[in-house]
Amino acid sequence: MPEDHLHRSMLLDYYGDLLTARQRECYELHFNEDLSLSEIAEQCGISRQGAWDNIRRASDTMEELEEKTGLIQRTLETDRHLRTLEKLLDRLEAQFRKAVPEKAAPNAGSRQEDEANPDIVRLLQEARNEVHTLLKTEN
Repeated sequence: MPEDHLHRSMLLDYYGDLLTARQRECYELHFNEDLSLSEIAEQCGISRQGAWDNIRRASDTMEELEEKTGLIQRTLETDRHLRTLEKLLDRLEAQFRKAVPEKAAPNAGSRQEDEANPDIVRLLQEARNEVHTLLKTEN
């Protein structure tokens, strides 16, 4: 399940540093490297049960932290809001470009919209740049 993989990956990104070294190692080997419990046990010098216990504890710890802090959930919500803002900016720009009357010489060298109201064009671009910057930092 891609969503499940994404969730586990985000848990590790957000909360992995709060795990013990062994828990993190077992969790990464199991979910990121797709190793079996036997392979993890052999590589870490522990029993299969020990490998499973470390994975389970890591998972429980990170899920509990997410339940308490909601960091991942807030990040996902922020990302959705930013993508909605991006779509709204696209629609606003399209409406603005429709509303600007055609100039007598349409290919006079610069865009008519820019000449008609440079402040609106500049603000739209600044807003779009800010949304793109936030989307990059969120991911």
